[in-house]
Amino acid sequence: MTASVPNLNTEELRMYAKMLRLSNLRANCSDIIHRAQIDKPTYLELITTILKDELNTRQKNDLLRRMRQAKLPKNCDLDHFDFNHSAGITKSQLQQMRELVWLDQMYNVIFMGPSGTGKTFMTAGLIRDAVMRGYRALFITMEGLVNILRMKEVSSSAMNAYSSILKCNLIGIDDIMLMPMKKEEAVAFFNLVNNLHEKTSIIITTNKAPTEWVEILQDEVLAAALLDRLLYRCDVVKLTGTSYRMENRSGFLTMEKEERL
Repeated sequence: MTASVPNLNTEELRMYAKMLRLSNLRANCSDIIHRAQIDKPTYLELITTILKDELNTRQKNDLLRRMRQAKLPKNCDLDHFDFNHSAGITKSQLQQMRELVWLDQMYNVIFMGPSGTGKTFMTAGLIRDAVMRGYRALFITMEGLVNILRMKEVSSSAMNAYSSILKCNLIGIDDIMLMPMKKEEAVAFFNLVNNLHEKTSIIITTNKAPTEWVEILQDEVLAAALLDRLLYRCDVVKLTGTSYRMENRSGFLTMEKEERL
């Protein structure tokens, strides 16, 4: 006696796809069935296509999730980096950095120089490259990071943000040592760097030379310990040049000549 085959409908298929977390099959099952009825693939071809499309969807969604988590500024594609406004790094050096071998080797990078010379753009661009390659990364300002460090013991959202930082392969900290830090903030920052040491690569942008960090941190011993960990495996890129933002500034007001009576 031949066993009966259940008469499945698309709603049941969507239910099973949901239970198995097959989001592409769940969303597109009607189209998949319709296409199969027209193309008439073999069973093996149909199953392979379904699984391949599911994998592609998961990879796309994972990339979008990591991009959101990275909190990147807009327009940070290093393919558009303008070398005319920044000296201190060559095209071949930037290309070498974009290969991300240093990231696998747990090296750090410090971009040091005046405002507008590309420090933030390169940091964000390297984080974007890392995310595109499957790494978990984050771009954050020093002000934002200090706020997380200050609030993590009393705020669940800050603690979650702190935990996410510890799980990153790469973190970029923008405008470090721009303003004086309180003693407890400096200690908390050191503890974070110490926890990340040789586990996570760090990119730092700063307009202060390491010798000036003592003044910002107001603690020579703490500054020395922090620099010891950051500079142990690190490239310091000293940038010079004109400010891209100032040379390309724009306004929104229409300037009209006043008519004399």
